[in-house]
Amino acid sequence: MLKLSELKFPADIETLPAGFWAAVDVWIKKPHVVNKRLCGVTEGGNGGAEALELLLAGRGSSLGELTATEEETHRSSSVRTFVPKVSVYGATRRKELVLKDFGRHHVTFVPFEEDSEGNVCLKEGNIYQLQLVLQDCEEWVLELLVLTPDAWFSDGVAYPKLTWLSADLLPKLVRWAAECKSSEFRSTLSLLPVEKYSLVYQRLKRKYKDMVKVWPEVTDPEKFVYEDVAIATYLLVLWDEERAEKGLTAMQSFVDLGCGNGLLVHILTSEGHPGKGIDVRRRKIWDMYGPQTLLEEKAITPSEGFLFPGTDWLIGNHSDELTPWIPVIAARSSSSCRFFVLPCCFFDFYGKYQRRQSKKTQYKEYIDFIAEVGRACGFNTEDDCLRIPSTKRVCLVGKSRNYQPCDEEEAEQRRVGFLRSRQTKGTDGTPGSSWGAGFQPRDRVETVRNCAALPRDFVDGVVLQVAQFLLGMTEDDGEGSSGDWNRGGSLSLGGAAELLGQEALQRLKKEWGGLQTLLRNNHQVFRVEGGTVSIRDWRDVKSHKRKPVAPDTLKTHPCWFHDHHPQRCPLQAERCTFAHGPADLRPSTKAPKKRNKSFGFAHPP
Repeated sequence: MLKLSELKFPADIETLPAGFWAAVDVWIKKPHVVNKRLCGVTEGGNGGAEALELLLAGRGSSLGELTATEEETHRSSSVRTFVPKVSVYGATRRKELVLKDFGRHHVTFVPFEEDSEGNVCLKEGNIYQLQLVLQDCEEWVLELLVLTPDAWFSDGVAYPKLTWLSADLLPKLVRWAAECKSSEFRSTLSLLPVEKYSLVYQRLKRKYKDMVKVWPEVTDPEKFVYEDVAIATYLLVLWDEERAEKGLTAMQSFVDLGCGNGLLVHILTSEGHPGKGIDVRRRKIWDMYGPQTLLEEKAITPSEGFLFPGTDWLIGNHSDELTPWIPVIAARSSSSCRFFVLPCCFFDFYGKYQRRQSKKTQYKEYIDFIAEVGRACGFNTEDDCLRIPSTKRVCLVGKSRNYQPCDEEEAEQRRVGFLRSRQTKGTDGTPGSSWGAGFQPRDRVETVRNCAALPRDFVDGVVLQVAQFLLGMTEDDGEGSSGDWNRGGSLSLGGAAELLGQEALQRLKKEWGGLQTLLRNNHQVFRVEGGTVSIRDWRDVKSHKRKPVAPDTLKTHPCWFHDHHPQRCPLQAERCTFAHGPADLRPSTKAPKKRNKSFGFAHPP
């Protein structure tokens, strides 16, 4: 093979050669983390491998030696099948025979195609190898070798460009090898067939993409829509696999506890699963789904009054304080009720979750706690990683019980014992009583605590007080001047807080972020960086991303500097995006956008 490129490892690296094999395994099992056009791969099954090896053996010594059988204990082989995000290959599958040689520290990738009848076609021009080399007994190098570079074929999906392998893959492998960290969690979509997931996800994404255009909430529409599409895809494939495994024909029913915007409920219902969502607070978007999407505004308190004996699955999607209760409610609803939870915020049964050990990350410890709850409630609890745009993407699934139906009474005693072990004063986990007494549901009215709801005169007073102090720091010595304009000094956030009275500080403590949030909200006046606050100079292009002001720019807010700075605004009126006086204000004359009354998605026939 011909060496195409190489990349040196850091001189002080201590993770090789083990780190090389750990990095290679990431590329073999999770190529989608670097090749974004892949959904993933399926491993196992040697379909076509034997025919391929015979084909290689008959192609001359250069190819035949790839499958040589000597020193078998230092070699291994496997087959992976690529699953593209968008189906582009039809019935023909793109596969690779992966040959590891542990003795010589290299791994060879032999691509081939297999049609629906099992016929194999070798892609000889795309055979490549990754090799770990120790040069001069002191420097580790990662090399990329290709059998026939001139014959290389690229489609950008299963067959990437050679330049991509050199410029993108090799640096990633070097970094992964240096870090050599094993994940705390399972591989993504480990409980599902990846290929089926990819097909369902693409279908749902096309079907529900228009929701992004009509999203009425203040939250990011793309994140929430595509995240809920991915979660719905996971559940639909999970349930489809369950029906096939158990020989069921009826679509599983569900209840989503703490359903939020209700989009997950809407998608699952539209795909034919009977169910409903319950949340303590109604959202604006609920009115847009139509009557087939059942959503209830109701506070949920774990008790005998909130059991769901006729429901197959309980769902907790970022259900916060309800998360640890969902396995309990599922277990007590019926002997066949299952659960799915995607934890986000860390709650115990009766308040915030308190860490018990420091050897794990807080997130890992909380996931283990919810898994412990599931087992204590009688479930065989499994965890999996979803493919969603979130750092908290580990779900827990309770599909079956870890006891026989005849042992239900004994299992209930274990649940009671576990709840009592977590209880606080005045609570009781015994069924028949209000076993959720002490549970605190969230308020029906969402409290805005980002300083946006503070009185305008209070905010203006704090802004003026801090700004005047900053300007006064350089008023006499000229250190803060830029030309003939005073840009003031800088002050720590703690120093800025000392300028305010106790009453103002107590008021700010009730807001998320306190004084820092208030100052950041007033971006026109202040720069808040590294724990310090200073006056923003709009002439400094490095301090903001300011585009040239177009002649027809609508100036809907007054310029603070024009009104309050002793030397007015450093920019001319035509260059400032804010209004220099009442005559410069240009309120918007555009009519508000009309929103559809309903998404209008019907059930499939």
